[in-house]
Amino acid sequence: MKNQNTTRPSSYFESISATRFVPTLHVGGGWNPAEQHIAPAVGLLAHVVEAHRDARRQDGLQIGRVSYDIYGVLPMEACDVEIEVIRPGKTIELVEARLTHAGRVGLTLRAWLMTASDTTALAGNDFPRLPSPDALPATDMSRIWPGGFVASIQLRRSEVAPGNAISWINSDVQLLAGADVSPTARMLGLLDTANGVTPRAQPSEVAFPNIDLSAHLIRQPVGDWLGFDTKVAFGPTGLGVTHSIVHDVQGPVAVLSQSLTVRPKAR
Repeated sequence: MKNQNTTRPSSYFESISATRFVPTLHVGGGWNPAEQHIAPAVGLLAHVVEAHRDARRQDGLQIGRVSYDIYGVLPMEACDVEIEVIRPGKTIELVEARLTHAGRVGLTLRAWLMTASDTTALAGNDFPRLPSPDALPATDMSRIWPGGFVASIQLRRSEVAPGNAISWINSDVQLLAGADVSPTARMLGLLDTANGVTPRAQPSEVAFPNIDLSAHLIRQPVGDWLGFDTKVAFGPTGLGVTHSIVHDVQGPVAVLSQSLTVRPKAR
C-alpha cells in the first residue's frame, strides 16, 4: 500500500506573488464547498491594504472602518489583488482593494485608515460584556454548514433563539502562509462567520448569503478568541440583516453589519 500524504495546509491562503494568492482547502465555502468562503478573502484584502500602507509610509495609520461588497462567488482557484489610494492624506486615507479572478471582480474593500492618538482617558463604551469563551458550550458548526472554512472554526455558543445568540470563535489556521498578519487583519478574516453562527432559518431550506460586510472598529483586537453578540432579522420582501457587536477577551472591539438576500429554496 502506498503511503498517502495527509498533511493539511496551515493557512487559508498561500502567495504566488505579492498580488496573487491561491486558497487552500480550508477556504471551501458553506453554501458550496467548491467555492471560496468569503471570510478568509475579507481578511486577505485587509492584510494587503496594511502591507501596501507600510510600503508607502511609516506612521502606521490604523484601520478604522472597512466596507466590503461581494460581487459574486469566487472559485477555489488563484486570485489577484489590485489596490488604489482613493483619498490620500496625512492623517486619514481611503484605500480601495479589489480581489479578482480571471479579470472579474469578486470582492472589493474600501478601508478608512486613521491616525492613532492617545485617548486612553476618554475610552469607554456601554455595550454589554459577553461571558468568557469557557462559559459557553462547544457547538459543531459542521452539523449545519459544509466546507473547509467552517471545519476550521472552533465555536462556543449560547443561543437564545434562532437568529439570536452570543458566541465565541477561534481558528488555529493562519490567514496567509509565511506572512506577519496583524491582529486586525486576522479578526477581519473571521468576521463573516457571524452570518452563520445563529441561522434564523435552516440553510437547507432558505438561502441567506450576505452581499456586503461593514465593520467600524473601536480599537485594535487582542487575543485569539473573537466574540459575537448577534441578532438576525429577515424582512417580508427578501431583505435581511445580520448585526453583531464584536468582542475580544477585553470587551467590545467593533460593530458589524451584513446585508442579506433571503431566498426560500424550492421544495
